[in-house]
Amino acid sequence: MPAVPPPDCSKPPLRRIAHLDMDAFFASVELLRYPQLKGLPMVIGGGRRKVDEILSRDHAGLPSHEVPVAAFPLLRDYVGRGVITTATYAARQFGVGSAMGMMKAARLCPQAIVLPVDFDEVRRLSRLFKSTIREIAPVVEDRGVDEVYIDFTDVPGGQREGGRVLARLIQKSILQATGLTCSIGVAPNKLIAKLASEFNKPNGISIVHENDLESKIWPLAARKVNGIGPKADEKLKGLGIHTVGDIAARERDWLIAHFGKSSGAWMHEISWGRDNRPVVTESEPVSMSRETTFERDLHAVRDRAELGAIFTHLCEKVGEDLQRKGYVGKTIGIKLRYDDFKTATRDHTMSVFTADGRTIRQIAGQCLKRVPLERPLRLLGVRVGTLVRADEAPAPTSGVAAPGKRPRVDAEAAAITPSLF
Repeated sequence: MPAVPPPDCSKPPLRRIAHLDMDAFFASVELLRYPQLKGLPMVIGGGRRKVDEILSRDHAGLPSHEVPVAAFPLLRDYVGRGVITTATYAARQFGVGSAMGMMKAARLCPQAIVLPVDFDEVRRLSRLFKSTIREIAPVVEDRGVDEVYIDFTDVPGGQREGGRVLARLIQKSILQATGLTCSIGVAPNKLIAKLASEFNKPNGISIVHENDLESKIWPLAARKVNGIGPKADEKLKGLGIHTVGDIAARERDWLIAHFGKSSGAWMHEISWGRDNRPVVTESEPVSMSRETTFERDLHAVRDRAELGAIFTHLCEKVGEDLQRKGYVGKTIGIKLRYDDFKTATRDHTMSVFTADGRTIRQIAGQCLKRVPLERPLRLLGVRVGTLVRADEAPAPTSGVAAPGKRPRVDAEAAAITPSLF
């Protein structure tokens, strides 16, 4: 019997990248407190968290897991301007989803239970599940409160069954640590891993290899790809392109001709499953922002004083956030959402960096003049981008103020005219 040749250790291991997404995270956090709601349609969103106090008052002496289901507020009774953060899978069957206005959701699924977000508990469990992952696989890229990328390539078990063995271990460890489930996609890169993590939700594991592109990725709707938004998808459909495979069937030059050099080339690459982005364990923020949804629609003329006060407060808070975290920025922008849910954004890039609330207010006020303000507003936001660390910001020709003081404002800000509100 011939001897079995030793494994070829000279070959580098196959690149295996995982995308982990917690299952209906905000809703699942509530189910830890109120397990009697499991399997029922439920949405998370709305205003301040008063539900716990009301339930404790009306059902004094009962532990939270014994509060009757009939005691919980229903979506049909909701009155307000909140937006859904997440919904359980039972509610999603009725067409309810994240970022949907709660009043609209009430028409689709009036019987759904509605609970507000418990931000403190969400943040605690987010930190816990991420620390649990890092104990097993240390190369983790944080992508938000409920999702991460993980580099499985050189982790023990990361190559076995295409990464399934390590994915099972991580799922089990997170469940033990938090009581929550997650779905994991493992693939040759971040692009395909993110797509794969949606294949078997909830509590699923999906493995995609390089030779699975045609069978598992090309049949997906083009809109499934992170980065292809509603407008691009509408244009693709108008050109007879509906799936990732349809994109792959087009020549690179054709895509560039219709979508521009950057977007067209990117579409060609992603349709063929190409993505060399590394898993980044530490990254600098690209922007900081503050926004608020109003309790009632506000008009730029009739409610000018109230809008002005809110706008100033948002600018000051963004400035405080920047100063507290040690950043300055020079691209200042605004975001408006009208009563018809359409959104407008504008921004302006200065020649100097700032973290000063007054400067942010001045430039953001200029941006307001470039958006229509005839319709009532339901949301207002302020953003500062092009961030650098305060101690690394390039000095302008006329100098920059000391940290915490108002910096020199360049000509476009100094010559500013009064804001619209």
